[in-house]
Amino acid sequence: MNAMLILEDGRSFHGQAFGAIGHAVAEVCFNTSMSGYQEILSDPSYTDQIICFTTPHIGNVGVNADDMESKSGSVRGLIIRQVTRQTSSYRAQDDLQTWLVQQNIVGISDIDTRALTRHLRTKGALRGVIVSDDMSEEAALELANSWEGLNGRDLVATVSTKESYVWTEGKYDLDEQAFFTPEQPYHVVALDFGCKDNILRLLADRGCRITVLPCTASAQDVFDCQPDGIFLSNGPGDPSAVPYAVKTIQALLEQDIPIFGICMGHQLLSQALGLTTFKLKFGHRGGNHPVRHELTKKIDITSQNHGYAVNDDDLDERIEITHRSLFDGTVEGLRLRDKAVFSVQYHPEASPGPQDAEALFDQFVASFAKA
Repeated sequence: MNAMLILEDGRSFHGQAFGAIGHAVAEVCFNTSMSGYQEILSDPSYTDQIICFTTPHIGNVGVNADDMESKSGSVRGLIIRQVTRQTSSYRAQDDLQTWLVQQNIVGISDIDTRALTRHLRTKGALRGVIVSDDMSEEAALELANSWEGLNGRDLVATVSTKESYVWTEGKYDLDEQAFFTPEQPYHVVALDFGCKDNILRLLADRGCRITVLPCTASAQDVFDCQPDGIFLSNGPGDPSAVPYAVKTIQALLEQDIPIFGICMGHQLLSQALGLTTFKLKFGHRGGNHPVRHELTKKIDITSQNHGYAVNDDDLDERIEITHRSLFDGTVEGLRLRDKAVFSVQYHPEASPGPQDAEALFDQFVASFAKA
């Protein structure tokens, strides 16, 4: 079946439909990762977004339940150059086409994804509609322009767990084809703003039993769990639309408990420390982003997925910028000089890779393991 992508500025692309049949409106973004499409598609941080993969062939290794980063697909739509309908992995439990239909994700293939990516880099993030049903091009353009966008919307509340739960599952052993659970002498409370499962697995690998609380949990809810450390998770959308979480983090900072934040958690912690956030022109999304550690000048290649960044114009003397992007110089990490509190904008849990920055989990556990 034919399909089309209509952007809010009137640019259109025509190709072939795959996945669910219908239409989807969202912010269109591009991701430069060369592998790990399933992990990306199931990352809650992509809520209300349509992903264009710059890698031309998607679907080669199929999908499987063990590589999911959440219980379901998170994206609104998928744009690729060429879909691979025949899988070639011993771990595949289904093909991408079938999985997209099950997840009700609309897709379009056989378009010039290089041209689309260059257009987004020039114009910035744009609202768009993928259409594979009977919607007209005119109606799709109107829908794209009338969609509310991401600014000011609290998407965290839509993806966060509604009830607390305990996580103990560690990493996946490819030889045994199973997850394992190590000894866990430490207790971490994670505030769920849209948390990826692999973050919890890496904490569990390092001896942590994790109590996951909803994004609306109070500081007292956290303290009642008597944690050794507090984790602030990744999540979707505009961090300035989650003031209740900022208030909670400010109360958590009053106690001397180690805190580690990733992505949305980094942005919310920054706001709790008096900094502001802003929307990037087209965001950082991919598995090949170089980040410089400001103290050692070491370069890590990182996995990233964020459309907002932290403004460092009004730094308090307590705050130290620890990492910066080599692409545009934006803040990629910070810490407090007087407490075991730090955060990074990128994803050290990778999934998909690379794994250059996994040592940050060791740093977090070491901050309370010595107590």
